[in-house]
Amino acid sequence: MNLDQLSVLEFITELSSGNPTPGGGSVAALCGALGAALSAMVANLTVEREKYEQTRKSMEEVKKTAENLSARFLALMQEDSDTYQTVMAAFELPKETDDQMASRREAIEEAMKKAAAVPLETLRASEELIRIARDAVKGGNPNAITDAAAAVQLANTTAVVASYNVQINISRIKDQAFVAKCEKEVTEILNRQEALLSEVDGSANVYLV
Repeated sequence: MNLDQLSVLEFITELSSGNPTPGGGSVAALCGALGAALSAMVANLTVEREKYEQTRKSMEEVKKTAENLSARFLALMQEDSDTYQTVMAAFELPKETDDQMASRREAIEEAMKKAAAVPLETLRASEELIRIARDAVKGGNPNAITDAAAAVQLANTTAVVASYNVQINISRIKDQAFVAKCEKEVTEILNRQEALLSEVDGSANVYLV
């Protein structure tokens, strides 16, 4: 199933079904794609108007990055669903003999690592998104300030949900060095996200009050 080819209604219907995919990881990536699209919209509403000439260059960069991020998030939305299918397939492997059990454990370990890697990549992309959304808040068309602020909040939601998925997936991984590396990166990115969120909220309030 190509998730990015579904209508909004089809996606929601599939999401609410009893199928395990798409799930929260795909939704996190979709939130990122929506946030990127909003950032691009704010940039377009800025570069198209002569009165915002001073921020044209920075908004053109926001637009370019946002468009790339949108495509990246949509790919991650699909990858999250696909990798979970791999995990389920690994758990369904036979376990009648010692060799089969060993092969199954190895397959599960590798599948879980891949399943953790996708939301971790979504988390990394969310940090890029919150930075360009911040730039859109600060240098974008003030009439679209709430759209830029919405992009920031979507980036934050993407980060939080992606971190949940990293954590649940690494909980089944035996390779403690891999687990520790993932945990460290998740913590560092979330800390930076929190700082950026506070910075952007302050900037947005200048226009909203």
